[in-house]
Amino acid sequence: MTLLEGKTAIVTGASAGIGRAAALRFAREGASLVLNARGGERLADLAGEIAAAGGRAIAVPGDVREEALMRNLVETATAHFGGLDIAFNNAGGLGELAPVETQTVENWHATIDANLTSAFLAAKYQLPALYERGAGSLIFTGSFVGHTAGMPGMSVYSAGKTGLLGLVKALAAEAGPRGVRVNALLPGGTDTAMAAEFASTDEIRAYVESIHALKRIAEPAEIADAALYLASDLSRFVTGTAHLADGGVSITK
Repeated sequence: MTLLEGKTAIVTGASAGIGRAAALRFAREGASLVLNARGGERLADLAGEIAAAGGRAIAVPGDVREEALMRNLVETATAHFGGLDIAFNNAGGLGELAPVETQTVENWHATIDANLTSAFLAAKYQLPALYERGAGSLIFTGSFVGHTAGMPGMSVYSAGKTGLLGLVKALAAEAGPRGVRVNALLPGGTDTAMAAEFASTDEIRAYVESIHALKRIAEPAEIADAALYLASDLSRFVTGTAHLADGGVSITK
């Protein structure tokens, strides 16, 4: 039996990178999927790819900073698949990479909303649906940045991702008695478009690879496997964690 057979999952940030890899992995393991990203065309292509392989997926484009979108994702899961068992809240954003003295309040709000307010909104609507099942897994993509490492120019992003960890701990304490697990997944450097914004030259990419114990960055599918672990019953006694899948960057920085 596949790991997620009969389960329904929401995956945000699903049109590319880690989110896309996780959606494909979850689908292969039997999950029915509600897919979200801002890019509707790529999202529809992904849903079609999953359907062509025999899976079930519905695309719901939109911005995770909007409360109505978060409500809609849960309503879609319930209406089409009968409920919600897993949510992988992967969408986020780096924001402007610059010294704090040059940052704007507008960028602060936009970046915090993308990485932290979106998580609050996700929990607000996803947890009640998970409670109805009597069990489930709520996952958020965090970062080693701000948790085990500080990076210049990333103060706003770091603040959002570090705040997310505090939210995860409180939610895990709230949700545990009702059978729901809450965890943050903290990838290291991963070969995604977002990472390329930071590692914008060959020299920077080589440096990023060098600070990992494995001396490379991850493929999105490798992080998707870690997300699958947290989503499935393989991690049934794991909650409230900052789960590192970081290639050892936290121990070699």
